[in-house]
Amino acid sequence: MRILSLNGWGGRLGEQLVDYVRAENPDVLCLQEVTNTLEATTPCLIYRDGGGELAQRANLFAEVAGALPGHQAFFCPAARGPLHDGDRAIPSEWGLGTFVRRSISIVGQAQDFIHGGFSADGFGEHPRSRNAHAVRLHDYASGRTTVVVHLHGLRELDGKGDTPARDIQTKKLIEMIGRIRRHGDGLVVCGDFNVLPDGRMLTALRDIGLTELVTSHGFTDTRTSFYRKMPRFADYMLVSANVDVRNFEVVAEPEVSDHRALLLEIG
Repeated sequence: MRILSLNGWGGRLGEQLVDYVRAENPDVLCLQEVTNTLEATTPCLIYRDGGGELAQRANLFAEVAGALPGHQAFFCPAARGPLHDGDRAIPSEWGLGTFVRRSISIVGQAQDFIHGGFSADGFGEHPRSRNAHAVRLHDYASGRTTVVVHLHGLRELDGKGDTPARDIQTKKLIEMIGRIRRHGDGLVVCGDFNVLPDGRMLTALRDIGLTELVTSHGFTDTRTSFYRKMPRFADYMLVSANVDVRNFEVVAEPEVSDHRALLLEIG
């Protein structure tokens, strides 16, 4: 089973991202910062925040789903707020996308908020709501059952250090994992955590028996050349001891976001 985790950056490099996902064709795709704008009439819109503007792909979820026709597609919204087509404000949902190859059975599923709750009338003030999605998968090829969880971690304006809100986020994530995971299941936790490698969140996940693959494999950067700031860590992938890791890569090329993709192959 090949599992790909990527922050889609709102689809700013939408065509390149969709082409990459289509070519890579992972068994499981965990995609963060996904847009879903049902009323859009153009492929690209503008996100406005604090005087700045960012280009967004209007319907990144639908475009990725179209590139993976052999997958079941799940969209998990965290908030609904405005994107803009000139002066016109268009309601747009923003959240997580999970795509699972149809030959793999989904035998359990959980979706919940790890910070805040669903915001239906705007993206809200920072720090904004954050959610996580877990799928319990039975792979007939290997005979194994594995829980795959991904999240887009809390963004604090002061940076990626430890905070009480991040501690609560960690507790809620671990509780959510406990609700879906069964004895003997493998566990993969991935996504854009927005924390530092030595922070309390990753320490807590190690304490429940997970190994963090990015730093343990010697990778020192999960951001692409589109990201100009420091520190260079944001994305992680962790596995339980009973996951048979065949290969792990922090993908340097192609650059389809300001985050690098994380690609895991398990037996």
